[in-house]
Amino acid sequence: MEATPATTEVKKIKATTYQKNKTQLYYHLMLLPGVILLIIFSIVPMVGIVMAFQNYIPAKGILGSPWVGLSHFKYMFQIPDSKQIFMNTIIIAVSKIIIGMIVPILFALLLNEARVKWFKSSVQTIVYLPNFLSWVVLGTVMGMIFSYEGMINDLLAFFNIEPIMFLASNKWFRPILVATDVWKGYGYGTIIYLAALTGINPALYESAAMDGADRLKQILHISIPGILPTIILLATLNLGSVLNAGFDQVFNMYNPIVYQTGDIIDTYVYRMGLVNMQFSFGTAVGLLKSVVSATLIVISYKLADKYAGYRII
Repeated sequence: MEATPATTEVKKIKATTYQKNKTQLYYHLMLLPGVILLIIFSIVPMVGIVMAFQNYIPAKGILGSPWVGLSHFKYMFQIPDSKQIFMNTIIIAVSKIIIGMIVPILFALLLNEARVKWFKSSVQTIVYLPNFLSWVVLGTVMGMIFSYEGMINDLLAFFNIEPIMFLASNKWFRPILVATDVWKGYGYGTIIYLAALTGINPALYESAAMDGADRLKQILHISIPGILPTIILLATLNLGSVLNAGFDQVFNMYNPIVYQTGDIIDTYVYRMGLVNMQFSFGTAVGLLKSVVSATLIVISYKLADKYAGYRII
């Protein structure tokens, strides 16, 4: 019996569908190890959230510890430390977000004006390198640079200025945190904005030059408006990081002398929960931060969708 055209077409569709499903199966198998690790290290530990509502006793475990409801959350807002650590976190995080956006934008605009390709690519590579360094390494390096007998104080001594204990000063600790974080990450941001600048039609610059616009006017009226959607997108997405002031950096650079201005939510949770063994209270503080951060992330994605047309799916 000869196959009809319709039967042949159905067989082709089935073969194509089978091939697609087979390909997707391989993709899902590739994702499987990552999903398993995500479940083990991110989903399963969420059971520990229950400790925020208990007076957790390690010997009795989660199932045997007495239930105290919202007592830890009420206590959190009663102690003076809570207001200080929340203020420190917001001030440091917002400063990092704002300055961490301005510096890459300005540097990308300047680097975009370079006409020597090897110079442009070399500078781009050099400023990007610190992004790969861990704060465990950089914390030690910065400690040596800003120490009482470090490079910065040697430079100040050259100008007959008294040495300053930068990392033991509540006046200087926050600016150092922000400055070093921006220095570490602005190379990565520069690459993003340079990629956005390459998407601008060169004909716009040529037309502006023919109309007598100098380089500054071209930057103000072509370059900046051209990357404005990217700026809006990154600004809205960064809203979700308002309570993430950078645990790795602060933990490797701070000390008890600068707790007043440098202690943030994450380091406070670490000290309360692990060092002082107040597991329930530390969990309560961390849970509150997670809930607020999750809310801000949802808001930031809504704003990104509204003003920049960005969607995850």
